[in-house]
Amino acid sequence: MFGIVFLVILVVIAVILAGMYNSLVQLRVRCDSAWSDIDVQLKRRHDLIPNLVETVKGYAAHEKGTFENIAKFRSQAMQATTPEGKAVAENQLTGALKSLFAVAENYPELKASEQFTQLQGALSQTEDSIQNARRYYNAVVRDLNTKIQVFPTNILAGMFNFTPRQFFETAEADREPVAVKF
Repeated sequence: MFGIVFLVILVVIAVILAGMYNSLVQLRVRCDSAWSDIDVQLKRRHDLIPNLVETVKGYAAHEKGTFENIAKFRSQAMQATTPEGKAVAENQLTGALKSLFAVAENYPELKASEQFTQLQGALSQTEDSIQNARRYYNAVVRDLNTKIQVFPTNILAGMFNFTPRQFFETAEADREPVAVKF
């Protein structure tokens, strides 16, 4: 009788531990998937930017510094591999794009261009998709990080090397409006 009770207790403990481990694995996979979603949207953004720059160049060729910054920050963003690195690079690129749109405001014929309007709309839609993907990624990271830190899953997480993930955050400087000077 004692052996059966002991066996039942061991089975219950094993099921609980398996459930905790599986929930950690599921959250880790969801983090990877959410990061992949961000990466896809950022790739789309990176593909749109050269077309947008070329369109604006035709109207505002003397804005060389703005175009150079966009090219530099786009390159850095494409080369970044970690969430932290991508966040920094993407925030710089966002600032450069804001400057590009500020330049475009000074050219009414550019704003009236159908190609520019379509590119601007596509980029705006992509920015919305990036925001949604970031929000989802950060929610999954929050869930994983919480699970890793709370008892009793923190013991299991430590045993199997589950590590907290970094949030995809906006830099403090990007919370301020962009100052454009001509």
